[in-house]
Amino acid sequence: MIDAKRRTLLKGSLGVSAVGVAVGAGLLTPSAVLANWPKAAFEAKDTEAALNDLLGSNATETSDEVKIKAPDIAENGAVVPVTVESGVSGAKSISIMAAGNSTPLIASFELGENAVPFVSTRIKMAETADVIAVVQTDSGLLSAAKPVKVTIGGCGG
Repeated sequence: MIDAKRRTLLKGSLGVSAVGVAVGAGLLTPSAVLANWPKAAFEAKDTEAALNDLLGSNATETSDEVKIKAPDIAENGAVVPVTVESGVSGAKSISIMAAGNSTPLIASFELGENAVPFVSTRIKMAETADVIAVVQTDSGLLSAAKPVKVTIGGCGG
């Protein structure tokens, strides 16, 4: 029993060491390993610019098909639970924004063909503002917003 644990430890150590050597030698760089990400969208200072850079348009239509679950009052802006789901078929992506943040785009999730349009995460909010969810479909961008009051903490401290 002890030999199996030791072998697992040795295999894991060798694997981590190999990856560390490859990164140190410059064979694996984050830009080569990670997917191409929309840097301009995540650095945008307002929601319209972020949507333009991310999805090519900022023309959203408010829809009851997009549902946001978030607290009305977030006691700590550093950890705000948010769930977004949609009943629309053919959803391609779900993006989450916090309008009060200096860079409002929080996350964007690309969905597979048969994926259920549902995401749940925790976000950081700088101040009291709307949390905006945008669902990209073949026919356009659907959105919903929910005001969240932040009492302490957040991005600003």
